[in-house]
Amino acid sequence: MKPTIATAFTQCAAFARSTVALAAPLLLAAAIAKAAAPPEKPSAETSPAEAGQPATADAGGSTLTNNWFGAGDRLAEQGLTLKLSASQVYQDMAHGGVFTHSHAGRYSGRYDFEILGDVEKLAGVKGGSFYILTEGGWSRGIENVAVSNLFNPNAVPLGTTAGHIVEFRYDQSLCNDRLRIRVGKIDLTGTFESADIPGAFDANAFANDETSQFLNSALVNNPTIPFPQRGLGAVVSMKLTDSWYVSAGVGDASARDGLTGFSTAFDGSHETLSLYETGYIAALPSANGPLHGAYRVGMWYDTVPRDRFDGEGDCRNNTGLYVSIDQVLLKEKDDPKDAEGLGAFARFGFADAAVNAVKFFWSAGGQYRGLLPGRDADVLALGVAQGRLSNAPGAGFTAPSETAVETYYSIEVTPWLHLAPSIQYIFSPGGLREARDALIVGVRIQAAF
Repeated sequence: MKPTIATAFTQCAAFARSTVALAAPLLLAAAIAKAAAPPEKPSAETSPAEAGQPATADAGGSTLTNNWFGAGDRLAEQGLTLKLSASQVYQDMAHGGVFTHSHAGRYSGRYDFEILGDVEKLAGVKGGSFYILTEGGWSRGIENVAVSNLFNPNAVPLGTTAGHIVEFRYDQSLCNDRLRIRVGKIDLTGTFESADIPGAFDANAFANDETSQFLNSALVNNPTIPFPQRGLGAVVSMKLTDSWYVSAGVGDASARDGLTGFSTAFDGSHETLSLYETGYIAALPSANGPLHGAYRVGMWYDTVPRDRFDGEGDCRNNTGLYVSIDQVLLKEKDDPKDAEGLGAFARFGFADAAVNAVKFFWSAGGQYRGLLPGRDADVLALGVAQGRLSNAPGAGFTAPSETAVETYYSIEVTPWLHLAPSIQYIFSPGGLREARDALIVGVRIQAAF
C-alpha cells in the first residue's frame, strides 16, 4: 500500500472513530429521554409523516413484542429504532459427504440486535444516520463435520460467540440524496437503505440474505470476491442520473468481527480491499406497474499477499471482476407495496487462477412470492451456483468445479415468525473427484422480537 493512500485511509478511519464514538452515546441518550416525554399532538395541518409517525415495516404486529410493547413506536417517533431477531438452523446430511450417520446433523444459529438512528430527528443533522449491529451465535453448523466443501451450506452461524459489535457506522446523505457517504466499522457486502441506490457491492434483491433467502454462501455473495470480515472502512455512492449510480469503497482486509478494527487497520502492513461498482436501475413497464431490476458490474483490488499455487512467490496485487443482476419478471397486482410475483437473478465472477481457488463463478435462479392462493407472503425459490476451480499446478483440485443447488420454501407462520425448509445438493464437494456428492436437508426458523 502506498504511503499516501495509507495516510488518507488512517485519517478517514480516525475521523470515523471519533465521530461515531462521541456522537452515538449522546444520540442514544437524547432519543431515550425524548421517548420518555409525552408525544406532541400534531396540528390539523400536519401530515402523519410530518408528525413523526413510525414508518418502519417492523412496527406493530410484525414483531413478537408488538414493537417492544409499544415503546418502540415512541422511540421511532424520536428517531431511534431497535430490532432484535434470531435465526436458527438445523441441517442434516441425508446422503454422501464425508460421512452419513445419526450424528451428522447440526443445530446452529445467531441473533442480531440492531440500533438505527435518524440523526436529523435526534440532533438536527439533515441526511445523517447511524447504525450499530451486535451479533452472537452458537455452533458453526454442518460444514466442517460432514461436507468438506468450498461453498458453506449454512452462512447463518458465527460459531459459539458472545455478543460482539460487528458494525458501528455513520451514513451521510448529501445533494438531495444523490450522494451517500458511509464511514466506520462496516460490512462491504451491505447496502444503503435507499430505493435510489439499491446496493453497495455485489448486492442482489433475491440472493443476498442468509436469514431470509438462500442458506448456501455461494447464493449469498460472489465467492470470487475476497470480502473480509467487518472492519474499518469507507464507502461513497453517487447517483449520476435517475437510473445510473457509481460506488467506491475501501475496507481493512485483515478485519475481524470480534475486534474494534483499529489494531488490524493501523498495525502491520495495512492490507486493504477496494471495490468499484456501477449499476443501472431498471423499471420495465407492465400491466401491473413497473418491474424493478438492477444490473451491476464491478471490480475489486486486494493487497493481501497470497501464495501462488505453483510455489513461485506470492501475489500482492490480486484483482477480479464481477456482475450481479436481479429483475422482477411478473407482478400479480397493481400495488407498489405488494411484492407478489416472479423474480430472477444471476451473478458472474472472474479471478486470477494463479492465486484464487475459484477462477470463474456463476449463479442463477429465481423466486416466486405468493405462489399458493391465500399465502401471499410465502416464498418459493431455487438457485444454482457453480465455481470453476483453478487448474494451476499445485492448486490440488481434481474436479473442475463445485456446484451447489438449493431450493427453499419460506412459510409465514405469523408476521414475525418464518419457517423455511430447504434442500441442497452439492456436486464434487471440495473440488475433489473422489468426494461423494452431498444431499443436505434442513430448516431455518427466523423470528423478529
